[in-house]
Amino acid sequence: METHYPITLEECIFVAFFWPALMSDTSGNPSPSLKSLQTQLRLPCIPPTHGNPSDRLLEWNVFFLPGDFFRLLYYNLIFFLKKGGFARCYEMTDVSSNRVYAVKVIPHTRVAKPHQKEKIEKEIRLHKSLSNKHIVKFYHNFEDHESIYIFLEHCRNRSLAHILKARKTLTEPEVRYYLRQIILGLKYLHGRDILHRDLKLGNFFVNDLMEVKVGDFGLATKLEPKDQRKRTICGTPNYLAPEVLNKQGHGPEADVWSLGCVMYTMLFGRPPFETTDLKDTYRCIRTVEYTMPSTSSVAAKNLVASILRKDPEHRPTLDEIINHDFFTKGFIPDVLHSSSCLMVPDLSVPAPTKSLLKKITETFFGRKKSKATSGLLKANSVSFAAAEDSITARRAAESAMHILKSCLSNMPSPKKNPIGHSIHRTTPFIWVTKWVDYSNKYGFGYQLSNRTIGVLFNDGTHMSLSADRRNVYYYLNNSQHFSFSASAIPEQLANQMKVVQYFATYMEEHLMEGGDLARTAEDCHDPSLFLLQWIKTDHSLLMLFNNGTLQVNFYQDHTKLILCKPEHSHLLTYINKDRVACTFKLDTIAEIGCSQELYHRLNYTLKLLL
Repeated sequence: METHYPITLEECIFVAFFWPALMSDTSGNPSPSLKSLQTQLRLPCIPPTHGNPSDRLLEWNVFFLPGDFFRLLYYNLIFFLKKGGFARCYEMTDVSSNRVYAVKVIPHTRVAKPHQKEKIEKEIRLHKSLSNKHIVKFYHNFEDHESIYIFLEHCRNRSLAHILKARKTLTEPEVRYYLRQIILGLKYLHGRDILHRDLKLGNFFVNDLMEVKVGDFGLATKLEPKDQRKRTICGTPNYLAPEVLNKQGHGPEADVWSLGCVMYTMLFGRPPFETTDLKDTYRCIRTVEYTMPSTSSVAAKNLVASILRKDPEHRPTLDEIINHDFFTKGFIPDVLHSSSCLMVPDLSVPAPTKSLLKKITETFFGRKKSKATSGLLKANSVSFAAAEDSITARRAAESAMHILKSCLSNMPSPKKNPIGHSIHRTTPFIWVTKWVDYSNKYGFGYQLSNRTIGVLFNDGTHMSLSADRRNVYYYLNNSQHFSFSASAIPEQLANQMKVVQYFATYMEEHLMEGGDLARTAEDCHDPSLFLLQWIKTDHSLLMLFNNGTLQVNFYQDHTKLILCKPEHSHLLTYINKDRVACTFKLDTIAEIGCSQELYHRLNYTLKLLL
């Protein structure tokens, strides 16, 4: 067991509660450095307002890790994820890099017995040795006198169990999409003579790219010869194979059986042998007694039946499963949008003539499915007149790319120090001052400099709330916009309105603005302005608006670029790490150059768009 030496819990409490006081000025206000740090803690999702207080831990944990001198890491606890046999799992952010982890915390009191401690050490050794696209990544681990901490890859869309809970059942193309990735992960494990022994929906995790990762190796073990296999019954009851129940040992075929149960559950919304009584469940498993609903295809029924065979020797191999008609003769989407976590996705196959345009638009900006909403044109709504050539995400991205490429290609070599050609901003422009990514459930929320709140939902629709909170603007797509009084929201939009208000309250109470740009009297609400798309990378957040405004927030030093065209020429505003903003004419930068600091960020932004 790798042991690092973090500071004690008492010291953590001291840091969490007294450090702000120590770092404040004489008036009691936080110092600029602390204020800047607090400002930039951008939470990737909204913490729940309920739950057991013991699930929350401290908001701050500070650890000293050994290395080249001591490296101080701050982990910002966001919220409780799940509870397992020995552990609780939390989402934490390392604010020095903005990397988000799923952290498994195992109190020593839960593993006090030698065999329990040995079990955890075995899990760590095994998981640490794995490296595959479809296996949850193991980062590092350490322990203190209270707990063992295991830092794992964070999967923003949680697990297939959460998706199925929201969706009830999945379509066959989705089942193929998920199952194929699970099989790839399982083939990797079996190829290394590792049995998972607890395959179920809750142990298949889904990241923000909708890639499936096999996780939770608490019951995993190395494959032994048949005559040396342990006869222990372990796993989740509804997914246990008959030979495991009969204490004949656990082989690769038992994992295949569990895979069949997983497939059945995704198709029909419940495990095949589920009953209200555990004894009945075990009886059904031993006799392979289950019903097959008529709603699925013949190929799906045949594959499930071939997997759920009592004799392990008669079950198909993983290669035979992936080559079954269910996979080879059925449509498998290349990608799924994260909105499919909540709703049935649009799985129409694009025409070949459209595939190139689709690739250009979706490579960086993702497919958004507009959700039709009927009955919006009522007496209490007003429709905007939409331009026939309404701007699209692709057109806006291409325009920004052309502008930046032209600027950088003509620019002289970057200077070591900034040069004095910034201008005083007289023309107002609107930019994003706060944001919250809650796309694992609802969408992306933001506050503009004019205090307007906007949310781009996972289904591609958009809703904004005016600064005075009296008017609501709903964007069904780029050409269909509606406005309502906040006190007269159509029933169809009531739930989305609640989400917008939730975002507004959260950002007001928990986030500070990301820069010190003064507002002008003209910074009024523009109901035609809305977010087209956003991208999060490991280093930055890019936001693109329908008026062509492009904003990039850089995580590490909290600098920001804002490119806009308020009147006749493009202006570039740069907010540095001290929250100080400078505005430049882009054609001036192209002519006489800029600082190295600004040049590198412009070049990085261009690469995002290429």
